[in-house]
Amino acid sequence: MTNEKTVEQARFIASAGRKLKDHVFSIQSGLHSGRVCCQGEELSTAQVQMLMTLHGCGKSTISHLAEKLNVSPPSASCMVDRLEDKGFVHRERSIEDRRKVVVHLSKMAAVQAEKMEEAVLAAFLDLVEKVGPETAQKWCEVLERVEQVLSKQERVNDHE
Repeated sequence: MTNEKTVEQARFIASAGRKLKDHVFSIQSGLHSGRVCCQGEELSTAQVQMLMTLHGCGKSTISHLAEKLNVSPPSASCMVDRLEDKGFVHRERSIEDRRKVVVHLSKMAAVQAEKMEEAVLAAFLDLVEKVGPETAQKWCEVLERVEQVLSKQERVNDHE
C-alpha cells in the first residue's frame, strides 16, 4: 500500500511537470490561448506538438507519429491532412517500402520549429540560472535517473 508521503510527492511532481510543460508550450507558441499563429496560420496545441515531434525525428510514418503523440492513427492522419493543407508538412512514399507513406516538415515549418526550439532552450537557460548551479545539478541528476527508469520501462513494453 502506498503511503501518504509518496502520494503527496507524486502529486507535486505531476503538478510541477504540468507547469513546466505549460511553460514550454507557451514559449513555443508565444500565446496563452491554446492556439498558435505561425506564418499567418492558426495551429492547435496538438498540431504544434506534431510539428515539434517531426522536428525531433525528421521523417516519420503516421503510425509512428500517432504512437509518439499518444493519439489514434486516424487522428494523427487528420492532423497531418490539416498541416499539409497549411503547407507545414509534406507526405511522400518511402523509398524502401512503397506501401509506406512518410511525413516530413516543409522548409518553412522546419525554420519555425527551429525558432521554437531555440526559444525553449533560452527559457531553460534562464530557469537554470535562476535556480542556481547546485539546484541545476540536482535537477540533472534526478532527470538522469527518471530517464533511466523510463528507458527501462520502454524496453520492457517493446518486448511485450
